[in-house]
Amino acid sequence: MMQPQIVSFFNPSRCGARRAAACGLLLAAGFTIATLAAAAAQVPLSDKAPAAVPGHVVPGFWDPRRRPERPDLTRLTLIRFMTETDYPPFNFTGPDGNPAGFNVDLARLICDEIKVACTVQMRRFDTLLDAIATNRGDAVVASMAMTPSLRQQLDFTDPYYRTPARFVARRDDVIADMRPERLEGRKVGVVAGSAHEAYLKAMFTDAELHPYPTGDALRRALQNSEIDFAFGDAISFAFWINGTDSANCCAFSGGPFIESRYFGEGVGIAVKKGNDVLRRALNWAMFRIWEKGRYADLWLRYFPVNPF
Repeated sequence: MMQPQIVSFFNPSRCGARRAAACGLLLAAGFTIATLAAAAAQVPLSDKAPAAVPGHVVPGFWDPRRRPERPDLTRLTLIRFMTETDYPPFNFTGPDGNPAGFNVDLARLICDEIKVACTVQMRRFDTLLDAIATNRGDAVVASMAMTPSLRQQLDFTDPYYRTPARFVARRDDVIADMRPERLEGRKVGVVAGSAHEAYLKAMFTDAELHPYPTGDALRRALQNSEIDFAFGDAISFAFWINGTDSANCCAFSGGPFIESRYFGEGVGIAVKKGNDVLRRALNWAMFRIWEKGRYADLWLRYFPVNPF
């Protein structure tokens, strides 16, 4: 039986724009909170290998050659996770009123692996730093990018996901290998002022760049054939491609781009500066979850569309 493809990105490389319309794209694509919760519930999180999804790439961010030693977990009796309220599919309030989403389920898997009691509280994203600084929680699992400025305030675990950049083309113009010479003279759209624009200017110097003020404007331009390709956040593109707004016009062209210089080091769980006991425990638990296939299981629950 074919297994999902596992692609490892353990070598260091967040979403370029933190709130880059991911939530709006989900809703535009028909992914309501109820459908997200129902879809997630259909795939149990178990120790068994995830169900086969032909051609689906499940990312992995851990080096199997660098197995972490089991830390001393006796000092951990409770982990108070904090997440945000409105960033589906990563965090949202479920139909039963309880926290739900990719990040929430990851926290629960960690607690199960460590065998420790946990709580998950939801807060506005802009209050999370103050909450952890004032000891109202122990760890932030909220799609928080590991930026240099945040590293001055917090310690982070190893990354547990990254948002790649990808090209999108109309379905009759897809190119399998997006090398710079392939785009010479071609019209490539991108959101103005973004890390994606900076990357194109540095790496695809012969392409004809067309900056747009918003992601919506960029996607409309591609749909209307004003440009040949769009380049940007792959998770947002994935939900748009597979949603009703795209009218099945477009598809990914070529593979993912994950250069950390432009697209960040990834997303990690944040803890208070100096809390190495908790940080090491979280890293060990996430490696174990990945090693058992439970991370792949979790990914397939929330990302039936493929950003990689």
